[in-house]
Amino acid sequence: MLDPKTAATNESSRMYTSNKMRMGIIGLGKMGGNLALQGVEKNIAVIGKSRRGKPELESKGVKVVDDYESIVSYLHNHRVIYISLPAGLTVVTVLKVLLPYLDRGDVVMDGGNSFYMDSIRREKEVFEKGIYFLDCGTSGGLDGARFGACFMVGGRDAGIKIAEPILKALAINEDGYVYTGQPGSGHFVNLVHNGIEIGILQSIGEGVSLLLQGNGFNLDLARIFRNWSNGSVIRGWLIELMEKGLREQDFDKIPSYIEDTGEVNWLIQDAINKEIPIPVISQSVMELFKSRNKDSDAYKSIALMRHGFGGHPFGKDKYIAQERKTSRISRI
Repeated sequence: MLDPKTAATNESSRMYTSNKMRMGIIGLGKMGGNLALQGVEKNIAVIGKSRRGKPELESKGVKVVDDYESIVSYLHNHRVIYISLPAGLTVVTVLKVLLPYLDRGDVVMDGGNSFYMDSIRREKEVFEKGIYFLDCGTSGGLDGARFGACFMVGGRDAGIKIAEPILKALAINEDGYVYTGQPGSGHFVNLVHNGIEIGILQSIGEGVSLLLQGNGFNLDLARIFRNWSNGSVIRGWLIELMEKGLREQDFDKIPSYIEDTGEVNWLIQDAINKEIPIPVISQSVMELFKSRNKDSDAYKSIALMRHGFGGHPFGKDKYIAQERKTSRISRI
């Protein structure tokens, strides 16, 4: 809890936003920064923590600090704080430092790709202190964070009721937010979503290989993908991103090597333990592994779409490779 002197110092900054919803965001990277900008535009007072200055956010109205006490003092009681950080030990470390500053009834949301069993355990530990922990699966990529995201959220009812107005405001529409149920369910649903995503990416990539190599036709792939975006059975955002990428990038120069943070691997291991067959998702992950040793138009296509929706890098990235090894705590 804050001492009276600190509380008085921050009273003036509280008053001018007294009629606004408020939220804190820990981690102002690509996703967290875009969520912060969206929040400001939707009349939410946003304060974010970053180790470095973020003038591009501050100029748009996001309050940026480098310590936890400033976030806590800025927010109303029943505070809502969204963590936008890589899964694993980073989340553990942040919670350990943040929780002593919070009061009973505050809400912490993990908006990253944490393993759902880790989230179940964390929720129990955090709730013992009287603080609500919500596992908030977040989808929609960078555009979703900036203009309207998709949220799949698990946790206790009382915590959900506190955070729900903010989540609904930041969702793309009424159906872009769903309360999935008990703790861990939000990150589990998000994990299955990511498995489906990787299967779709693989099938589109294989389609590109067929179009380029199948019959010797001189096909304009960008025009074909635009056509498929208009009324076809397979229309959708990934098809649109494929067309956009083909127009904006030199396809031949895209590396086939696909980095990923490895969370779909957890889904496969979980399915094996439960004896649930998921052959398409499993093979799609095997194809990711193959991309690191073999050049292919299919792998280039997947890299192109992943870059489009998440800003994922082309080629190798040592930081993502490290996250793949450290982002899960619980054993499957």
